[in-house]
Amino acid sequence: MGFEHFSSGDFFRQVGLELGLSVTETNKMAETDKKIDEMTDQKLRDLNNKNKIVIDSRTAYHWIPESFKVYLDLPADIAKERILQSIKEDKLRGESEQAKTSEEVLKKMTERFESEQKRYWYLYKINNSDKGQFDLVIDTNKNNLKQVVEIIVREYKKWIAEN
Repeated sequence: MGFEHFSSGDFFRQVGLELGLSVTETNKMAETDKKIDEMTDQKLRDLNNKNKIVIDSRTAYHWIPESFKVYLDLPADIAKERILQSIKEDKLRGESEQAKTSEEVLKKMTERFESEQKRYWYLYKINNSDKGQFDLVIDTNKNNLKQVVEIIVREYKKWIAEN
């Protein structure tokens, strides 16, 4: 569809690497240093008026409320294996995750989730895991990548026609 892609997770990882920290350490640091979240949030707000962009982010729905908001749902047991595979394939992710086993990945995922929930509530009074805030929720365990894309495109086109 010719859309550009922005990943706030990649942006956040890059910030962490520039600070010499893993993504989990960056999350922990952000609990006391609001500048880290403010940088990411400002980047998202700057994308608000950009057309033809897909943003993967845990908080973009908050900063760009008039957007088509999709929640990709996945059980933690499946997510940890996908992340571990991504660590092996993606240099940036591998450098920032600093995990070598699925158990380490799950531990770091849990730490990050708890840190993010605490920060997002404290800073913005939002719960980004509340699926009711999204226009579409997709179980990415029951649907493969091709199916997920088809569902999103179909539902996005319906959403555009209605709005």
